[in-house]
Amino acid sequence: MIEIRPFDKLGHADHGWLDARHHFSFADYHDPRRMHWGALRVWNDDAIAAGTGFGAHPHRDMEIITYIRDGAITHQDSLGNKGRTEAGDVQVMSAGTGIRHSEHNLESDTTRLFQIWIMPNRSGHAPSWGSREFPKGARAGRFVALASGMPNDGDALPIHADARVLGATLNKGQSTEYALGANRLGYLVLAKGRADIEGHVANERDGVAISDTDVLKITALEDTEIVLVDTAP
Repeated sequence: MIEIRPFDKLGHADHGWLDARHHFSFADYHDPRRMHWGALRVWNDDAIAAGTGFGAHPHRDMEIITYIRDGAITHQDSLGNKGRTEAGDVQVMSAGTGIRHSEHNLESDTTRLFQIWIMPNRSGHAPSWGSREFPKGARAGRFVALASGMPNDGDALPIHADARVLGATLNKGQSTEYALGANRLGYLVLAKGRADIEGHVANERDGVAISDTDVLKITALEDTEIVLVDTAP
């Protein structure tokens, strides 16, 4: 089953410095039909104005993956970690038993990102943070694991969850497949472009909820950048 969730139908909050779209219930946006998708709890599509950001605040027992679409974000946390993650790259914060962090756009232009929260496989993990580069050329025409709780996922940033976050880039007319498995759930968003997904057309920043699909086939209708979460039900 493929369900397209159009970008303009997502939850929306405009705070001036932050313009956010919510794929799932979050903060003041509540939809009982969209509380989670398997272990995937949050997918926020955020635009953060230059020179602004999220001040220090706490989290616990959540795997938080940030995928930068444009610009960069600078992270600082109570463990002493500090780092800057640029467009196309990924950072992961395992909140575990508790962590405080801030996220600021110290750039001169708007930063656009996906923030993805995945519920951990258990509570009480030690908190941690990490960031790494994922060159788009290395995922040309195929899916590459960016963050993963699965074994044998290469250079993916580790998370404590029965899930993985993947990225792919396709040129117009190019196709790729992903062996999801009919007993798994997928949630896909096009960071850029437009694509045919099993006969359904998704536009840039639409959400695509996927279930009962053994092998997922995607064909780019434009040059396309894809982010996909594969999760247990």
